[in-house]
Amino acid sequence: MEDLGQKLRQYIKTGTPAERRIAKYFSEHLTELPFETASSVADRLELSPMTVGRFLRSLGYQGLDGIKVHLRENVAPVALQLPNVLEQLQKDANEGRPIAGQIAEQVEMLQHIYNLTTQPQWLDAVATILSASEVFVTAHLSLASLGRHLCDRLAFARDHVQFLDGANGSYIELLGHQSNDALVVIIDSPRFVTSRLLARSVRRSGYKVLLITSQYTEWAHEFANMTLSLPPLRPGTHENLSAMMALLEFLAATVVQAAGEEAETRIRRIEELEGMFAHAPLR
Repeated sequence: MEDLGQKLRQYIKTGTPAERRIAKYFSEHLTELPFETASSVADRLELSPMTVGRFLRSLGYQGLDGIKVHLRENVAPVALQLPNVLEQLQKDANEGRPIAGQIAEQVEMLQHIYNLTTQPQWLDAVATILSASEVFVTAHLSLASLGRHLCDRLAFARDHVQFLDGANGSYIELLGHQSNDALVVIIDSPRFVTSRLLARSVRRSGYKVLLITSQYTEWAHEFANMTLSLPPLRPGTHENLSAMMALLEFLAATVVQAAGEEAETRIRRIEELEGMFAHAPLR
């Protein structure tokens, strides 16, 4: 990659006017070249495809496909690119590009969640999800799709996972009886105004509570056995939806991985059943 970049920089300095234009375009759009053709590049630069072809041959490639192969085989891993990416995002944000700042915040959010996965409460949550006799997931109706997705993902690892949206107004499925070793996962949010009451009630009924909430939920230590905290909210926002989605997805993936061979067996069985019933003809 460095050799290609060096050649392009040299052409930008000393090439013909057409070569300078092509070299500058290639330098600034390397990540887009896999989607280009010699003709499309020629059209963008108002040059002939023959001129673009001659330039590619001067670089040592028979055509644009050759440079695409070179890019695919020599691109640096994302992990190696990340520091430069973050630096560029910060620079772009300072220059007035809001989307760059938002993307940088997403990277920081993922770093927060990654750090969380190394903490004891994360390991406790994974172990409890696998060992509980039943797992109930509940959330405000606005986040019901996230709760159901978490249940679907956890079903790859274990039986008896159920989502409760509280639409019946009573949570009778939980509070109609006592429990000693079942778990309730509460996906907290500003709109879920009854989450504290629900956590307290299910704890009194003998359930364990895994609370997924913000860092500053004061009652978490009192009514939750385990708490997984989201990154701080961005100024001017009320919900951290992208962070919640990422945390739930990584939590489910960790549970499935921890289940090991049992999860692999369940996934194969689920696939078999989907093959039988997902597209069954109507009778």
